[in-house]
Amino acid sequence: MAFLELDNKTLVADRQLRPDDIEDAAARGVTTIVNNRPDGEEPGQPSSAEIEAAAGAAGLGYAHIPMPVGGEFSSDKVEAMGEALAQGRVLIFCHSGTRSTYLWALARAREGADAGELIRRAGQAGYNIRPLLPWLEKGRS
Repeated sequence: MAFLELDNKTLVADRQLRPDDIEDAAARGVTTIVNNRPDGEEPGQPSSAEIEAAAGAAGLGYAHIPMPVGGEFSSDKVEAMGEALAQGRVLIFCHSGTRSTYLWALARAREGADAGELIRRAGQAGYNIRPLLPWLEKGRS
């Protein structure tokens, strides 16, 4: 598993986080885990409760902001992500990191981050968020 840096307080996992990955996250200074994957999306996927229990056992905070594949990045989900990102050094994840990176960018744009910088940082981590450009620019206004 790779933990890719989106900004100095946010890492994104390049795959589904498993309970045994939590200690590695804690060792990297992560204080909060954000799960953007709905339960039951794929057979064998750890449940939100399992990830939350492992995070709690490691002394980490936990938030579950499920984003179904093809789901809407609604205002309440973006707001919830912004609140979670304010909790310190955060590790976000979904199946591949794409939905998590989209939510991260929308939340940061809402805080006033530059759209071009968000696109650049996501690209450095391997994620193309350019399709979000109109919403990223709108988020700053």
